Amino acid sequence: MAFYKHYSFDLWLTLIKSNPTYKQERVQYFFRNFNSKHKSIDEIAITFRQVDLMVNAINEKAGKNVDADEMYLMIISMINDYDFNFSDVDLKVLDQDMEQIVFNHMPQLYCDDCLAVLEKIKDSGKSSTNILSNTGFIKGKTLKKVIEHLGIGQFIDFQLYSDEVRMSKPNAGFFQLMLDRIDRTKHPGLLLSEVIHVGDNPHADIRGAEAMGINSMLINSNKLSILNLLYDTV
Repeated sequence: MAFYKHYSFDLWLTLIKSNPTYKQERVQYFFRNFNSKHKSIDEIAITFRQVDLMVNAINEKAGKNVDADEMYLMIISMINDYDFNFSDVDLKVLDQDMEQIVFNHMPQLYCDDCLAVLEKIKDSGKSSTNILSNTGFIKGKTLKKVIEHLGIGQFIDFQLYSDEVRMSKPNAGFFQLMLDRIDRTKHPGLLLSEVIHVGDNPHADIRGAEAMGINSMLINSNKLSILNLLYDTV
């Protein structure tokens, strides 16, 4: 195995995946608490999916970030036939409750090989690592706790989340921020060809990385997996 000097990783559907019970409980919460029009569970679930897809497309196109709070207000408005009166919505309580649902229904490692590959990269002593992730309904502050719980954090040097920096992949500024954070005392004279970004999204991850002139590897949405990193070369 020939190591890159720096490995950047997407998070969702690259290193972790959602716990199916999390989405179910999230829908149940809105069904119980914000459903004055008596929409069905299925209708609320569809609304979540619509907002998730719409905001993801907006973030990728604009390169900015629609926050989780804003997404939840969209859900509340839509399931109440576009009522824009949010006076009874306590965003602080909502944020706390949504985070607790994540912890009660913790995301899972995407595959059994994830930790082993990250450990091998870290143990080489030659490479540094980061997470570069767009966020949606789950905030970066929560995801940091998730990756510690799953054992990922010990292998990661730094983490960047779109809601915390107001940029989303494939925004070149987001990738540049990642490049600027790499420890140059460890990697003096670092070349772009010595950096790779790994993710599942052909547009946000692969095209975003390639536009910056760094290497990329598409995994999980194609025939490749994280194990292929062990056989890739600079």
